[in-house]
Amino acid sequence: MNASRCDLLRRQFDLTWSLFEYHLERLDTEDFLWQPTPLCWTVHRQDDGRWLPDWAETEPDPVPVPTIGWLSWHIGWWWSTTVEHARGRKPRDRADVEWPGDAEGAIGWLRGLREEWLGVLEGLDDADLDATAPFPWQHDPDHTVADMAAWVNAELMKNVAEIGQLRMLRAASAG
Repeated sequence: MNASRCDLLRRQFDLTWSLFEYHLERLDTEDFLWQPTPLCWTVHRQDDGRWLPDWAETEPDPVPVPTIGWLSWHIGWWWSTTVEHARGRKPRDRADVEWPGDAEGAIGWLRGLREEWLGVLEGLDDADLDATAPFPWQHDPDHTVADMAAWVNAELMKNVAEIGQLRMLRAASAG
């Protein structure tokens, strides 16, 4: 079988997403906001109603443990930025990317980004994969669109594993 690189990247993405759905279907708002340790990065409701994440320009040492809410915001930020770059549009600034405020909104946002990413992937052929990636390496000719798509798969898999671990830790500590 001689599958195309596009097909391989898509199958890898679909596998990662199926693992994510396993956790998404089981999450509630309390899971998103649960803080497993005092040193956490999470999302906070502002006086104006917006939900914004903890953030530091330089990663602190030790690194705070992210909550599921923070991780879902992080996915939404990097993935929406990647989609915008892939479509040739200017992405929003990180500080303008808000967390939706509850499980239903966050899950809907992430599923919507999945659909947008599938639209990007479906528009690619193997020749497109050799073009210089618009993100996240800022036009480094050594990184291609194939590298970008593989990075999305890897970054999503990492974040899915973190969310799954936090969900299971919360469930195990409750009972």
